[in-house]
Amino acid sequence: MQDSMYSALFGALTNEHRLNIIANNLANANTTGYKQDRLAFKDVMVHFAHDTIMEARSTLRSPTLLPDPTIIAKPRLAMARTDFSQGGLRESGNPLDVAIMGEGFFKVQVDGNEYYTRNGNFHRSAEGTLVNSEGYPVMGASGAITLPQGDVYIDSAGRILVNGEETAALSVVSVDNLDALEKVGHNLFQLPEASDVQEIAATDAQIEQGYLEAANINVVEEMVNMIETQRAYEAYTKIIKSTNETDQKLLMKVGRAR
Repeated sequence: MQDSMYSALFGALTNEHRLNIIANNLANANTTGYKQDRLAFKDVMVHFAHDTIMEARSTLRSPTLLPDPTIIAKPRLAMARTDFSQGGLRESGNPLDVAIMGEGFFKVQVDGNEYYTRNGNFHRSAEGTLVNSEGYPVMGASGAITLPQGDVYIDSAGRILVNGEETAALSVVSVDNLDALEKVGHNLFQLPEASDVQEIAATDAQIEQGYLEAANINVVEEMVNMIETQRAYEAYTKIIKSTNETDQKLLMKVGRAR
């Protein structure tokens, strides 16, 4: 089987994976605080056996015993990375809605575990607990936030004042390696288990009351990427088909009795 078959097969699988990423981005174009995924690529160098052998030579003019090293670069899919760039802000009119300008995350509690999110679509539950759109309690500096009835004001530092008195403060944090964060659904992020990534204070974060952060997705750009990916996939499938036909012809001619 020719190398072109393997290269085309990998190219088709790569574009299929890319298409899934694009479709998920488009599906969340209207999701508050959503961060799009991007694919990263790298070169995997295919080394031959003699590439890893350091030949001992007495002088620079000594004849070489091994052939010159040959390295073949082939593009490979590295990983899907989350783009944490800032999304645009839109006014909601709800005093409990907040958006983060800059780097940082809100913290919510789900089944006793804490997760990170950029979705600041909050409201007061029947028990007075501040919760997000999924009903998960929003965490403050001293645990889950409970708000009494009254006029709510949230300043740029995340301090919550009800009827002019400070009652709580939003916990706005970041991590020292954003690439380590994993998506877990419901627009939430978590740190992987046994990770050495540390939670740090979001010093440059600014809270905007009455606003929500839109997804950082350019729909037109994603549609163009989808068309490009579909055409690339079709091209790779044509290469697979033509390579297969060439192999079949070769086998028929070689195997034919003379």
